[in-house]
Amino acid sequence: MVLVAQAAFAQETKLESPAQQASYAIGRNIANEVANPNVPFDIEALVAGFRDGMSGKESKLTPEQTAAAFQKFEAVVQAHMEKKAADAAKAGQEFLAENAKKEGVKTTKSGLQYQVVKQGTGATPTLEDVVVCDYKGVLLDGTEFDSSYARGKPAEFPVDGVIAGWTEALQMMKVGDKWKLFIPSDLAYGPKGNRSIPANAVLVFDIELLDVKK
Repeated sequence: MVLVAQAAFAQETKLESPAQQASYAIGRNIANEVANPNVPFDIEALVAGFRDGMSGKESKLTPEQTAAAFQKFEAVVQAHMEKKAADAAKAGQEFLAENAKKEGVKTTKSGLQYQVVKQGTGATPTLEDVVVCDYKGVLLDGTEFDSSYARGKPAEFPVDGVIAGWTEALQMMKVGDKWKLFIPSDLAYGPKGNRSIPANAVLVFDIELLDVKK
């Protein structure tokens, strides 16, 4: 029912005048600021509160009810995040255990897994070097969170200035190498994650080492 209502609302909303287009753009900007996959918002209630506030209507909640709602919701969000983190940790461990059995996949002492796609013959970077790479990073469900290919320009960064899984892999690669990396969460963003990467997420990268700058 909610999806049907949202679809109908989207069809009825006109974006013809400058005011309508600007209003929609502002709404999008607000959504981008507050959107968080770890926060289970009720979209209909959120829109209702926004509409009442914009129209100057009296709040349907008293200050005491508002304070109590925020306190209870904080506990809900915390429980939601903990469950998602636990589910991600379990899924990551299961994936890495199965992936390690695949032909061509090697696992280091740290738990980093890699597969050589193409072998190069150039120099191997050290911890003090700066490297130039093309890469694409995805989550286990295939969601792409970063890509130099999409930006149309290779990335340049110090070997010791990236996540631990990259730092380890780069010091084993040669210029011209193309590897697929399977990075455990403790060698990436761990239990905290970030805005685009969930907590305890295993990351999969296609990475090509293009150059080493001493």
